Amino acid sequence: MIGFVLVRSGDNVVRELAEGKDVAVDGAALLWEHIEQASDADISLKIQRTDIPAVVFAALVASETRPRCDQIEDGALINLRGPAALPAPDGDRLVSIRAWVHGDRVISVSRRGLAATSQVATAMKAGAISDCGDLVAAFSQSISNGLDPQVASLGDDVDDCESELEAGNIYQLRRRIATIRSQAIAFRRFIAPNRDALLTLAGLRVDWLADDDRLHIREAADRFSRMAEELEAIRERAALLHEQLTDLRAELVDQRSLMIAIVAFIFLPLTFITGLLGMNVQGIPFANQPWAFWGVVAFCNVVGLIVLGWFGMRHWLGR
Repeated sequence: MIGFVLVRSGDNVVRELAEGKDVAVDGAALLWEHIEQASDADISLKIQRTDIPAVVFAALVASETRPRCDQIEDGALINLRGPAALPAPDGDRLVSIRAWVHGDRVISVSRRGLAATSQVATAMKAGAISDCGDLVAAFSQSISNGLDPQVASLGDDVDDCESELEAGNIYQLRRRIATIRSQAIAFRRFIAPNRDALLTLAGLRVDWLADDDRLHIREAADRFSRMAEELEAIRERAALLHEQLTDLRAELVDQRSLMIAIVAFIFLPLTFITGLLGMNVQGIPFANQPWAFWGVVAFCNVVGLIVLGWFGMRHWLGR
């Protein structure tokens, strides 16, 4: 289990409590207790206190979460998703952070390491975070700032696929486009709910949320809205690319099938002529003439040129 407890006193001094020390600190302007990579039993033991409502306790220890924000009395239950500190190939791309904000206290739980956690903790130790409103605003901005370049990178990947498709490099494109679409779907699954949760958070009527905090939260929500729109555009562009790729591959197959049919049609009369003259029966004309072989070859060439010219007159060769 990984975790920490940061306490900001009234004189703007931030200190970190030792592991296992009682977190009930009197006179603290802000107390942030974070629990990470812990088992269900450890999480339950850590946050089981009489001042936490039962619905909040259940939400903090839940194994599956979705971004949300609910006001419970004068506190708020906040659930967001952000980039992981370390990538996990077999897990979700976005890691959940659940927080219970009440008065001057914040309890947060994360099953996996969240990249924004260390950034917010560093900002608090530097004195940039003074209350709970600053803390949740810092989390919303850090998560949105971390996701923005990843979504932009997906857009750049789509641009690269479009350029390769225009250049005619269609091989291996289908797998890349499918990967981009799946990543866009995975991102949008949580980015749009993140936006809704932050908009709800900005509208809460609680004392610990100042006007500048609401402004920063709305700014992060607007960034999530833009990312959601960009992801929708990426999905549509990827779907259009997939259709164009399918049409291009079908056109290539048609062209190759046409060429095969043309070659087969040219050799069809030639095969008939050679088969007819190659029968092992008496009476084959000019069988004993020395020029007969070359005569047949010349006749076959003439027939082939006639068939080829007929295809050219029908404008079938350039298709």
